[in-house]
Amino acid sequence: MISFEEAFQNVLDHPLNLGNEQVTLLQSTGRILAEVIKADRDFPPFDRSTKDGIAIHFSAIEQGNDRFKIVGTLSAGMAQQTLSSDANCFEIMTGAVLPKAADTIVMYEETAIKDGWAILSKTPKKGQNIHRQGSDEKAGAVLLEKGRKITAAVIGVLASVGKTEVLVKKLPKVCVVSTGNELVEVSETPLPHQIRKSNMLSLTAALEKIKIFPTQLHLADDRTVVEKKLQKALAEFDVLMLSGGVSKGKFDFIPDALEALGVEKIFHRVSQRPGKPFWFGIQIAHKKVVFSFPGNPVSTFANYHVYFLPWLSKTLGIEMEKQHVILDETVQPQSNLTLFLQVRTERRKGKLLAKLVQGNGSGDLVSLAKTDGFICVPAGETEIAKGNAFELISCV
Repeated sequence: MISFEEAFQNVLDHPLNLGNEQVTLLQSTGRILAEVIKADRDFPPFDRSTKDGIAIHFSAIEQGNDRFKIVGTLSAGMAQQTLSSDANCFEIMTGAVLPKAADTIVMYEETAIKDGWAILSKTPKKGQNIHRQGSDEKAGAVLLEKGRKITAAVIGVLASVGKTEVLVKKLPKVCVVSTGNELVEVSETPLPHQIRKSNMLSLTAALEKIKIFPTQLHLADDRTVVEKKLQKALAEFDVLMLSGGVSKGKFDFIPDALEALGVEKIFHRVSQRPGKPFWFGIQIAHKKVVFSFPGNPVSTFANYHVYFLPWLSKTLGIEMEKQHVILDETVQPQSNLTLFLQVRTERRKGKLLAKLVQGNGSGDLVSLAKTDGFICVPAGETEIAKGNAFELISCV
């Protein structure tokens, strides 16, 4: 059995190089950008009005003029017009192109419009209310660097430079595998000795949240069947994520089956709770990674967030966002194992506070619904006072 620190580092030491792929613009939301995005023209591409009002030439103001004849109305999307005389003005809407020979926008609130004339009620400043061409970015400027997550705001930038397709980091093809004769489908009524599949669905939901859409596979407790189905899964997927079958029971066939299929065990059993029987391995020749979590719900869920998500971030070449919480109660762990304690969080007076979720062990599925995340308590701690800060391993 190895320490949590060793296990965590071993997982991070085995990222996959999955390459890149092109996806459509809207499919890229939530993915990791794999290309540099540059401005294809000036931003904005023309001098534009930032207010609804009138467009004038300021020289008229300098000559004492405060009345302008309206010669037309300009809206966003119209081609550029020309102001032929500084005695005239255009009515202009927000976003419209500034007409040639105009250099100042006066908003409607500072004018009176009557009988085709605009009369100023306040002296403007020269050049006001104009968003100048190239004032945001010049053509050729780098707008987005590689390696950033594509958010709704980033989609807007990509759209503005005409990116109908986007180069993103490939996500791993994942197969979520449940094991055990006791498991039945969610739609079935279980017999007294059976339970419905839940770990597979929890993992699937967690993966879909990060844009990975896994295939599901169930393995009965039969060594021959286990090995045959795992062989097929290893051929088709980059990552196998198993739940159950890795402890020391007579029907826990997973470790031996994986070894027979050429998957190298990196470690089996970690000095932690929950999830002590966690098994991790790689198939070097075919670049496959196997996360085999213990079958108890809390164990599976905790290990997914503690190990898989940081591994995925390393694979994609990005940094995980870190968030910290402050303990709102004194904790007395008293264990020689590293503990992942379930917590519920609450924001109070600008601070994110955490209290323990009182569960009934790693088989207590219901307690997960009350959990916002986990905090990692080092082995050997006997008391942690209220007010201590911990990194939050978020699961919401």
